[in-house]
Amino acid sequence: MNGILNMRMPCHNQQLNNVSSGQEHPMKQVRFANSNSSVPAVVSNSEPSDATTQPDSQDNLGPQLKLLPLNDQIRELQTIIRDKTTSRGDFVFCADRLIRLVVEEGLNQLPYSECTVTTPTGYKYEGVKFERGNCGVSIMRSGEAMEQGLRDCCRSIRIGKILIQSDEETQKAKVYYAKFPPDVYRRKVLLMYPILSTGNTVIEAVRVLKEHRVQPKHIILLSLFSTPHGAKSIIQEFPDITILTTEVHPVAPTHFGQRYFGTD
Repeated sequence: MNGILNMRMPCHNQQLNNVSSGQEHPMKQVRFANSNSSVPAVVSNSEPSDATTQPDSQDNLGPQLKLLPLNDQIRELQTIIRDKTTSRGDFVFCADRLIRLVVEEGLNQLPYSECTVTTPTGYKYEGVKFERGNCGVSIMRSGEAMEQGLRDCCRSIRIGKILIQSDEETQKAKVYYAKFPPDVYRRKVLLMYPILSTGNTVIEAVRVLKEHRVQPKHIILLSLFSTPHGAKSIIQEFPDITILTTEVHPVAPTHFGQRYFGTD
């Protein structure tokens, strides 16, 4: 009986080659933006695609840009969010669903260590647990739309905020407010900003985090939609950062923040 109770059940997705707790785990279930698979095009009379320039731009982005695995569910959510006839209630509902998918995959990129637990029936189960020392940072205001999705997955996670707006005269991004956990430099940071258009706002936010001694390699940028130009600008400025998004397209749904918060 004791022999049976001491049997170990491996975690169903446990890798054959164990990863030591001192190393960052390999990225999982993410397709690269510069892979041979084409990025889905958005067909719309008001949002023309640029099939000739988009692949060239993405080929230069490298593995720092990661796309969620595309499926019909994600494709439908993207479509509803882009549709100008979508009601605000449906917009928020679908946006929250897409945010949750991005947040879940973002958490999947954080380091973990292996552990063994005992089940109620006495079996030993070999699984994993996430390393402590993570936090979220939202870029106000649209980034705040992603905070609840992160809290739904991590109830006790600490979340900082950055307020960045464009200067009316110079049109350059300017920081008006920033508040982080005191030990943010020791943490992995999930930076939340749903729409990457020019990339200027995110670049300024990362600079502020660097001033607080956060290394770009410890930042995972969570976004819903990105333009090739926006992603490229961020990666050129910070080659060690990781960008996780659902779609790269020349035209991003920049109306997202206004529709989500009802200020359109």
